[in-house]
Amino acid sequence: MKFNNRILIAILVLSLIFIWGCTELEDRNYSTIVSEEFVPEGEDVAALVGAAYVPWRSTMLEWNGIWRTQEVTADGFIIPGRPNGWVDGGIYKRLHQHEWFADDDPVNQAWNRTYGGITNCNRLIYQIEEGLIPFTEDERISTLAELRVLRASYYYLLLDLFGNVPIETEYDVPEGYSPEQNSRQEVYDFVVGEITENVDNLSEDSGVEMYGRFNKWAAYTLLAKVYLNAEVYTGTPQWQNCIDACQEVIDSGLYNLEENQKNNFVVENQNSREIIFALALDEVYTDNWNAFDLHMQTLQPANQSTYNLLQTPWGGICATPQFISSFDPDDSRLIDNFIFGQQYSSAGDPLTVQLGAFNGEPLNYINEVPSIDRSEAIHGYRLGKFEIAQGATNVLSNDFPVFRYADILLMKAESLLRSGSSDEAAQIVTSVRERSFRDTPEKAEVTGAELMGGSTYDYGLRNENTSTNEGGDDIAYGRFLDELGWEFHQEGHRRQDMIRFGAFSQKSWFSHSASENYRTLYPIPQPALNSNTNLEQNPGY
Repeated sequence: MKFNNRILIAILVLSLIFIWGCTELEDRNYSTIVSEEFVPEGEDVAALVGAAYVPWRSTMLEWNGIWRTQEVTADGFIIPGRPNGWVDGGIYKRLHQHEWFADDDPVNQAWNRTYGGITNCNRLIYQIEEGLIPFTEDERISTLAELRVLRASYYYLLLDLFGNVPIETEYDVPEGYSPEQNSRQEVYDFVVGEITENVDNLSEDSGVEMYGRFNKWAAYTLLAKVYLNAEVYTGTPQWQNCIDACQEVIDSGLYNLEENQKNNFVVENQNSREIIFALALDEVYTDNWNAFDLHMQTLQPANQSTYNLLQTPWGGICATPQFISSFDPDDSRLIDNFIFGQQYSSAGDPLTVQLGAFNGEPLNYINEVPSIDRSEAIHGYRLGKFEIAQGATNVLSNDFPVFRYADILLMKAESLLRSGSSDEAAQIVTSVRERSFRDTPEKAEVTGAELMGGSTYDYGLRNENTSTNEGGDDIAYGRFLDELGWEFHQEGHRRQDMIRFGAFSQKSWFSHSASENYRTLYPIPQPALNSNTNLEQNPGY
């Protein structure tokens, strides 16, 4: 049973529990909501904490969410102007060209939705600590630990995107209160401290009850992710700490690579033994219009008949041609995860373009896109990593993997590589590649020397007006960056990975020229600055 059922219960319960303001929580009427005899256990606990998880899905996947700030700003995907629009005031072009503003919607959504998750955590922590939600002592300890690690995961997102943000752990604050701004180092220390202080009180279960929640191993994966990026966040690398956190998950013996990478992205992917922490979705319960609609954003209208979709897709986002060209043609991660070539209906009839200059001609997706300003229906490979079910609504029912075991293996491998153990790193990378080269196993093997070398990505401007050649040989450990791109594309990783390898602001691709280094952080949103005079804008903005 998917976690959404519990989230739905949580919303119903918490909408009653939270009806009063923080100064009225002692109201005698509270006993009509949760009686003194009610002691939540098992699924009750899942329902109560569920509301604190909901903003993770919202901040990551909803319109202009973190997925877009991580992927469309990087070298893998673009949203060019299309015959049916996709200009929207130039926001997607600005994301591509690293020219966003402090009042742009993706900047504001990342801030507001993520802080919404923090507020939900603070509220529940307050109510549990005040005894307003009765628990047994064991449940109280484990639930508070889970909520604090969950809250740390929201601060991890803010640490990565904005750096210098307020750390707020209180819920019952006075009216008009404005928190002080913390440095990126302080936010990093807080996140690490919250995880390490609470991880041993988390559940070690990886079964149904903890699905979509932070168990001990999801917390260690989060910790590894923070350590992996420590040099970016603080200036001090933490490679051994990253290895140690990864090893905790490996030694648990609870997770392993799926035989087929695609198993992690099918509609019913909740049974994958590779997924460590996922955002649970179900079209029946997750009914926000833009809850998870990558298929709507990428497919052309004619593809409605390919999948018998209940709504007509809009056809905007596609892969950057240079990124597609970086794949080995025998890599199943290219073949299985992208939609390309002649398109057909579910009955096998060839489809034709329904709008634009190619109207009436075959709908044949090609690995070409003229520019960020102009493209036609046929231009660009489309996103297909997440299986699109026949008869799907505008919301996909696939759960979204935030952390999976391949991530653990490649975080360990990268830390080993950067620590001088390139051959050991290569063995791990090879083990991840093997499932993607079953017909050509010799291509799965990679050496330590190759991982030490540059990227195979052919960087440089490539559009109808300009062509330059920068290559990727000058990127330290660039081949490893390639491996991350091939394995984790479409999963919201790429901006973070490119920053860590020094390529995000220093390289050009498609219609994007190299940008100033301050663009590795987003600006503090202008509305936040206007409402809190304690905040200072990030440098450069």
